[in-house]
Amino acid sequence: MLLPFTKMHGLGNDFVVIDAVTQEVSLSPEIVRHLSDRHFGIGCDQLLVVEPPQRPDVDFHYRIFNADGGEVGQCGNGARCLARFVREQKLTTKTRIRVETTTGILELAVLSDDLYQVALGVPRFAPEDIPFVVPARAPRYQLNIDGQNHGFSALSLGNPHAVLEVAAVAHAPVAELGAKIGEHPNFPEGVNVGFMAVRNRHTIDLRVFERGAGETLACGSGACAAAVAGIQTDLLDSPVRVHLPGGTLTIDWAGEGQPVLLTGPAVTVYQGRIRYEPKKFRRAIPHD
Repeated sequence: MLLPFTKMHGLGNDFVVIDAVTQEVSLSPEIVRHLSDRHFGIGCDQLLVVEPPQRPDVDFHYRIFNADGGEVGQCGNGARCLARFVREQKLTTKTRIRVETTTGILELAVLSDDLYQVALGVPRFAPEDIPFVVPARAPRYQLNIDGQNHGFSALSLGNPHAVLEVAAVAHAPVAELGAKIGEHPNFPEGVNVGFMAVRNRHTIDLRVFERGAGETLACGSGACAAAVAGIQTDLLDSPVRVHLPGGTLTIDWAGEGQPVLLTGPAVTVYQGRIRYEPKKFRRAIPHD
């Protein structure tokens, strides 16, 4: 059978988006890995699925899968694309949309044809909420990697983030150090690792190594995490413009206990159909 899909991106962070509202879709980690594969499938950083709501106070249920097949609870760039997708597919005409993920409710706002805002929820700093195995909450933490101590902030925005300050993102060891911190046993569910360089109190440069995907051109929740970490440590003031390899996002945050607002573009690239044979994937596909 053929599975309709839409290819989208937010600042180069690219997605395969699937409508599971008007059609029945059966996904497994193996299918997700196949669809996400840039050589044998469609290719994407994450696969997004929009489903009917599971509660009366939301418009849709929203599922997010990394390219490695694992399901996660948050993706800011993906949420903006989802807002565009449900309107283009005529699943709603609303300009304010509530969606439920595995970690909470997101508020999506359509600001224009190309600009979308996402309320990503309230940042959580308690180590058990990240999760991060340390004795107690602190403004900054350290991990020893290959004999060298690395300082960083840690928080959750529905997914875990570690944010390191660097002098310049161009020379940051994103792939090597990002992978090692991301796989550190003190982060039992892994962690997205942001490398942040402060230009001034309202502007940063950022590169992000995402768990399950590697470095991407942009990470919406990573941009929010970096802005929040910078504000918490008195390096930044809201609003914060975050310059990523794929483009620029704007983050607003009023302080602890308040939700983070993420504003940026969402782009539809193309629509298509791919042959979809669930029975073919009963045996796991190697993905080392």
